[in-house]
Amino acid sequence: MDSGEVKELATDTIINTEPEQNHFKQFDISVDYSDHHYAKSNLSGCECFNNAGSNATKSITREWKILQKNLPESIYVRVYEQRIDLLSAVIVGPAGTPYHDGLFFFDILFPISYPNDPPLVYYHSHGLRLNPNLHANGLVCLSLLNTWVGRKEEKWNPSESTILQVLLSLQALVLNQKPFYNEPGLQSLRESDSRNYNNEVFVLSCKTMTYILRKPPKNFEGFVKEHFRGRASFILGACKAYMKGSALVGGYQEYSGSNSETPSIYKKESKHFKSQMGNFHFALKGAFTKNAPLDLYLAAIELDRNFRIPDWIVYVITIGACYLFFVLYDKYSRK
Repeated sequence: MDSGEVKELATDTIINTEPEQNHFKQFDISVDYSDHHYAKSNLSGCECFNNAGSNATKSITREWKILQKNLPESIYVRVYEQRIDLLSAVIVGPAGTPYHDGLFFFDILFPISYPNDPPLVYYHSHGLRLNPNLHANGLVCLSLLNTWVGRKEEKWNPSESTILQVLLSLQALVLNQKPFYNEPGLQSLRESDSRNYNNEVFVLSCKTMTYILRKPPKNFEGFVKEHFRGRASFILGACKAYMKGSALVGGYQEYSGSNSETPSIYKKESKHFKSQMGNFHFALKGAFTKNAPLDLYLAAIELDRNFRIPDWIVYVITIGACYLFFVLYDKYSRK
């Protein structure tokens, strides 16, 4: 695609060379694709996309227009001026799932044969597997991509399937409320197995947050800051609620009131999981503070007002301190 056609398509789209600070566009054309997973792949055949009249090029420009008009609020996309065969996307983890408030990044490559063949999709896993469909090596298993089992109507259809459908499928079918059951043959297992898996998933999601905050993907730096500034208080509150057993993973509500009537099933979560939540509350609080010092500091103070040390612990510490004081006083006063 020549520069004239790119500029024509981008009439209402500003090409960003620096991250935006106050508002991040859902769809935009960027320049720097250097950290894209497929940037140097021999699968790209990028020279074939220089022909503006090719079927693949026309299909990709149609995809851009669909994405510009139809992206939901929780999905953000960047395409590239010089490499129209590449696309990057981030999906915000849906509320009510163990992925809530997390950021999940995907790199997409349009093959030479597009749209006859589906796009290639790579998940930035950071070496973690937090879903049966998202492998630690970045492999994405999805019927629509022809990388997962499925009925014929669920497979890639060159005349109907789109990148938007792929992104929506990842959001709704993969990052769902009970990902444990994404694995075939597990539907008959106990609900407690699914709940334990959700605990593991949220731990890995928290770990992913720390990695992303440390090194956000290019062209998404502004969004990462903006997102976690807005959600830091809620994420920390969720970690504390899961640590205390006052909510199941995915079920935390920020202003849910007293936890005095917490169901006993919530309080039976493993000590190991609760310990992990305590550790990640500490780690994320530090990471969020670096991301937005003043905002988070004030939010953290407000949040921590709702959690105080139990009276019996204060009593024991006070008695112990008094006892130690008198022992030391008696010891040194006799010298």
